[in-house]
Amino acid sequence: MTTYKAINLIARPEGGPVGPELFEVVQKDMPKVAQGQFLVKQNHMSLDPAMFGWMSPDTESYIPPVELGDVMRSSGIGEIVESNHPDFKVGDRVMGMMGWQEYCLSNGAGLNKVTAPLPDEAILSVFALPGLTATQGLFNVGKPQKGETIVVSGAAGSVGSIVGQLAKADGLRVIGVVGSDEKADWIVNELGFDGAVNYKTDDIAAKLAELTPDGVDVYFENTGGPIQHHVFARMNAHGRIVVCGMIADYPKAVPDLGPNWIQVIKKRLIIQGFTMPDHFGDVPALLEKLTPYVMKGQIKHRAHVLNGLESAMTGLNLFFTGKNNGKLIVKL
Repeated sequence: MTTYKAINLIARPEGGPVGPELFEVVQKDMPKVAQGQFLVKQNHMSLDPAMFGWMSPDTESYIPPVELGDVMRSSGIGEIVESNHPDFKVGDRVMGMMGWQEYCLSNGAGLNKVTAPLPDEAILSVFALPGLTATQGLFNVGKPQKGETIVVSGAAGSVGSIVGQLAKADGLRVIGVVGSDEKADWIVNELGFDGAVNYKTDDIAAKLAELTPDGVDVYFENTGGPIQHHVFARMNAHGRIVVCGMIADYPKAVPDLGPNWIQVIKKRLIIQGFTMPDHFGDVPALLEKLTPYVMKGQIKHRAHVLNGLESAMTGLNLFFTGKNNGKLIVKL
């Protein structure tokens, strides 16, 4: 093989669905592997809501946007097929930022060896960005205590489902917000959540009141949208709001207004946003925290797998429709 396929970002989204018009599929020459480098054949690629921010022109975000004409940014997992690096050998599995491409040339920066004897889909669903994000946000930002009540929006998603299971394992009452009865059934009957709110069909205020009779101590926010106002109104004094994502607002030219700050004063609330690039240096500690829960069988997952590199160009829209069931992954 002398060439490989990659997808470049060539235009910025302007609100609404994203599609092939934002991207260009190109053939690249297979690179030469110099001393201190290795070549990875990427097998599975992660699709994440953060990509919408990476495609935007916002230069004041937590990470610079993808430059137009560059390979679209993403994390993935693959196998080293050629190496001139002393610390990485042919056959090693590695995980990290590789982009929308079939092969990735690396000097090792930003890539980590995968030693867990688990399939790629399980690694990307649990030990990659979803699990790391869930662990950092819940424990280091949310600071949950046994007996408290937590509400998780986007609870059937890759991050929210892990947040809820970690909280449940630590003795919290866990309520998830989802967009279908099937997802509600999954988080309650398979993952062990104490209750679910279907924001599309339930009377949100009434259902939350029923499921959180003692109020809400921790709110893990993944979606934004109308649900944030209802949960905000039920926050207890000294509650913590962990702002991880706002998927409902990403496609909008003008985001919805957030809750009024009077409640922040009255309830002495702590509201903190976070992003994982600030914590990549903490990955070993986060994995050390997460791994025992996984080894005890306390973390279940499911993956929604798309086939072929090009499927990424429209697959991202599943985040807006809510039709993805579990971690969204592209199989190359």
